[in-house]
Amino acid sequence: MVKNHKMSRSGWLRAAVLGANDGIVSTASLLTGVASADSTPRNVLLAGIAGMIAGAMSMAVGEYVSVSSQSDIERAALVEERDELKADFKLETDELTAIYVRRGLSPLLARQVAEQLMAYDALAAHARDELGITEFSSARPLQAAVYSAASFAAGALLPLAVAVITPFHYAVTAVVAATLLALGMLGGAAAATGGAPVMRGILRVTLGGIAAMGISGFTGSVFGLVAG
Repeated sequence: MVKNHKMSRSGWLRAAVLGANDGIVSTASLLTGVASADSTPRNVLLAGIAGMIAGAMSMAVGEYVSVSSQSDIERAALVEERDELKADFKLETDELTAIYVRRGLSPLLARQVAEQLMAYDALAAHARDELGITEFSSARPLQAAVYSAASFAAGALLPLAVAVITPFHYAVTAVVAATLLALGMLGGAAAATGGAPVMRGILRVTLGGIAAMGISGFTGSVFGLVAG
């Protein structure tokens, strides 16, 4: 039976957590900064909606470009490896044998393993053990882009909803409180899903959120005073 290790979740988990975290922090910081500048409730809400849409699109495009570049590098490496296998199969078998010896196998056993894997699927063996490209780690640009955009928008909806349902005079306090609670839950859940220490995940995202909202609020207050 093949176990489904937590590392297999790393690709989509990274994109989803990063998107949701950015959506919450970016939108909450934007709302806090605009509200601190003595803006009207309508302007605060419009700024939040614009920030959510722009942020989701930016996350999608950025993630797609980044992961596409990784995918291009992986494809080029596989083409090069395929050419090397055609040019000198024995040399590539020796190379794979040396890799297994460095990992602790005896030279005889390493040779047997290399020969059997090369006979079964030489390119897959080299992709996995020489290049580090596996089914779980290979780049998926479209998947990463969709996860990032959707999770950003989902995260951004939280501070927006709080700002809408809360009386304007208490909106900043409510947005900050809801954001920190959501960030703590998100950080803890992501850490637990990935098998990392939960408290470290909670502290990492909440402290970052505090810093972002604090700086945004201060900046908004300063510009509000200058404009006034």
